[in-house]
Amino acid sequence: MKIAHVAPPWIAIPPKNYGGTEIVISNLVEEQVAQGHDVTLFAPGDARTSAKLVSFFPRSLIDSGVPWAAHLKAYYHLHKALAHADEFDIVHTHLSSSADLYIFPLSASLATPHVTTLHSRFPFDRLPDGWTGDADQYYMDWAADVPMVAISERARKEVPFPLNFVGVVHHGLPMDTFKPVPKERGDHFVWLGRIVPDKGVHLAIEAAQRAGVRLILAGIVDQHAEESLKYYREVVEPLIDGEQIQYIGPVNMEQKIDLLSGARGFLNPIVWEEPFGMVMIEAMALGCPVIAFPRGAAPEIIVHGKTGFLVHDVDEMVKFIPRIDEIDRAATRRHVDRHFSARVMAEKYVKIYRKVIALSKPKQIFTEVTRKKLLAGASNVAALKTFVPAPTP
Repeated sequence: MKIAHVAPPWIAIPPKNYGGTEIVISNLVEEQVAQGHDVTLFAPGDARTSAKLVSFFPRSLIDSGVPWAAHLKAYYHLHKALAHADEFDIVHTHLSSSADLYIFPLSASLATPHVTTLHSRFPFDRLPDGWTGDADQYYMDWAADVPMVAISERARKEVPFPLNFVGVVHHGLPMDTFKPVPKERGDHFVWLGRIVPDKGVHLAIEAAQRAGVRLILAGIVDQHAEESLKYYREVVEPLIDGEQIQYIGPVNMEQKIDLLSGARGFLNPIVWEEPFGMVMIEAMALGCPVIAFPRGAAPEIIVHGKTGFLVHDVDEMVKFIPRIDEIDRAATRRHVDRHFSARVMAEKYVKIYRKVIALSKPKQIFTEVTRKKLLAGASNVAALKTFVPAPTP
């Protein structure tokens, strides 16, 4: 199958440190290439990929100093990429920030079959880094016609608008990359991610302190987000003592794998309805069980008592921390291989592609017949409906 992926242009693919959407796109593209598909990735020139790469900028926008609020270059990237749509069997776009909303008007009328993955909570004008106002009714003029994929059942249920969902596909990992490092396991737990209030870093620290275990924090503090800086400086940093609670900063892939391979467990007390939670399957793929609040997609990812524990508050987290060694680490990894591998993710997407292509054929036939009749001078386009198949409901 000839597949085009149009990535958001903000963060490099794969990302240097943090970038959940970009990690997923990289994993999916690499697996589709490995499975024999003809894949083209539309992304800035600093992307590293086995697919054919088409770029309109030499570097991702954030690394080029473009602020999130400056949308013109992001629009240019999407517009130029979708101009190539008719060269492919399917066009796959990815929606994760407010600048990506231009996908809706740009793709709603595409004749080429296309699908968009919703990587974040929708609508984005409810997020701190999104636009503000009452634009919902306006972009819904296009959004309702775009075939959408949710990244979890919970994420699909959370959308308050009638989007055209054609399936749910959980994220997947390249299991050959996420192999546990042979090493003696430490006595520490890990928290890893963006240091923002929604991720519950302060609650992980509280649980570790009360349970009397060491906790290593790894991740980034967004220097461009005042909320993140304030949270780190006023809430998190005063709790870091360098002994029981340590902060080691951002980690690359190799460091992440090493850190999680040697940890007793991963603490994830999220306080929002997170659409997926990539770090949970990363930990589990390395045999590191997860203790998480049952928010967002966590109940779809963690099997309570088998791959970790689902707890409702810090008190329960403290009670289950001593039980973490009850979890079979090999079984935890096998669970990820069966349900959250890049192989499984790619296979599910191809099934959706075929579904979308099949549903698009009547529309394509009508469009082509209409075009030919108009060129031939036909004036009654409505008459064409008598011999053109109706779209599949």
